Amino acid sequence: MTEKYMNEYRIESTRLKHWDYSSGAYFITTCTKDRVNYFRDIVNGQVELTEIGEMAHQYWTEIPIHFPVVMLDGFIIMPNHVHGIMIIENGNVIVETQNLASLPYENTFGPQSKNLASIIRGYKAGVKKWATMNCVPFQWQPRFYEHIIRNETSLNRIREYITYNPLRWESDIENTKRDAKFCVSTVKDYYQKIFQG
Repeated sequence: MTEKYMNEYRIESTRLKHWDYSSGAYFITTCTKDRVNYFRDIVNGQVELTEIGEMAHQYWTEIPIHFPVVMLDGFIIMPNHVHGIMIIENGNVIVETQNLASLPYENTFGPQSKNLASIIRGYKAGVKKWATMNCVPFQWQPRFYEHIIRNETSLNRIREYITYNPLRWESDIENTKRDAKFCVSTVKDYYQKIFQG
């Protein structure tokens, strides 16, 4: 965060500089602002999706309608975040990500409309627009976390993580009320420990 733009500090992108985000498989996490639990409530002892949680679920399943290059895999709407696996196909061929990680990639086409960032931006905008139009208090956290899925082993670990995530809510890094003894330096470290360990 040392570079300045218009005499102000800016946060550098967490994306890989030479990675083509218009193809590949990704694990996505996007959170609500300040980790507020907008998406789920406990009703009669059962955890249920709220109205905005239902819309977050519906809009996620509709991503391929708006972005036909996307195939969805496992996903879950948690109280204050969404986890999902997204596969972006470019020309109906899934890119072998492990072979491209070291290749230089330069975006010569300007802003892209079918890359990971634009897809997540569209999803988040749709949920936020619905909330605004229906007078439902809701805000997203800026940005999102992505993990590039490079092989079948990683994909299966992430699928398992998504499936069992609700059972681990008490220690989830996104749970603002988790046990203070559960400590990880960064979200990136947390996910690396799970998916590569």
